Amino acid sequence: MPEKYNSLVELLNAWFGGAFTTLIGACVGRFMWHAQEVRKMRRKFFGRELLWEMPIAIGMALIGEGLASWLQFGQPASTGLIAALAYLGPRGAEVLFMRWFGAKVG
Repeated sequence: MPEKYNSLVELLNAWFGGAFTTLIGACVGRFMWHAQEVRKMRRKFFGRELLWEMPIAIGMALIGEGLASWLQFGQPASTGLIAALAYLGPRGAEVLFMRWFGAKVG
């Protein structure tokens, strides 16, 4: 009898495991950002810039997984956080962190 899944993340976790789901979330976030850049005509869709997105996606997946663990998020929320951080990228995450840190200190 097939099992019922409540979300796509649960299905991906059952099929591939949590690490693969994390990487899928990070790649989707970076591809969304890349598609936005293509739409603004700043990049070609299949340009060599697309290759540089993969290390960023993997790095943001590691950072996002650590942050989700620290915040004690469950799996669907952690995958969403990872996708959002991957979309922001290193510069966007830095701006977000500096605003948060500035509000805490000041």
